[in-house]
Amino acid sequence: MYLKTIGYVEDNDAIRENYAECFMEAGFQVIAFGEAESALEAFKKSMPDLLLLDIGLGHQRDAGLQLCLEIRKFNDTVPIIFLTSHDKDYEKISGLRLGADDYITKDADIDYVIVRIETLMRRIQALQNASGSEVPAASEGNTTELSLDHNTYQAWWQGELLDLSLTQFWILDELQKGAGQLCSHAALMKAANIVVEPNTIVAHVKSIRSSFKKVDADFDNIRTVRGVGYQWLEKSH
Repeated sequence: MYLKTIGYVEDNDAIRENYAECFMEAGFQVIAFGEAESALEAFKKSMPDLLLLDIGLGHQRDAGLQLCLEIRKFNDTVPIIFLTSHDKDYEKISGLRLGADDYITKDADIDYVIVRIETLMRRIQALQNASGSEVPAASEGNTTELSLDHNTYQAWWQGELLDLSLTQFWILDELQKGAGQLCSHAALMKAANIVVEPNTIVAHVKSIRSSFKKVDADFDNIRTVRGVGYQWLEKSH
């Protein structure tokens, strides 16, 4: 049976060895690295099924963020999770905007981390089996300007492909399905098959908005209801 492979980048030897052992006990293969340079060269030659990246590597506080950015230049589908002690909101937002699918702090229980990995890997399977990037037909239930492809997990706005992670696709899908209705943080977590802090959902939505604004500077279809959730608003023209 084919074992899914995790590429794990963590500069602390003890932490790296402990996590790697837990992942292998959970049934994964693990390729571990202590710094960004060797990891990047290895990933260019052969990409694992999922990447776990620390943010601070050695004396470089943001080396993991830079590594994520470099990886996304040549691979936009591999799932990336930050597993880090950095817990500031701006760090979470930066990680998600650079293309990570999830962000977990190291105080999380190891079983929780493994469940998040397994969930993300299940979601990526459909994307790996799909091909093509044509805008899907309106008959799929898409709005006039927004089009979603549930086979490839891609979204288009006004005919332009949006730069969204898988998690962000499912959040957007849930928002537009209930157009005009309030989507709570809990509902968006459930739709994306993740269990995270509300601030992580906030970071994902900020990234989604940013992706829309790259295509349409006037985009304002996502309304924030502070402390509660979000609404997708259809605009009349």
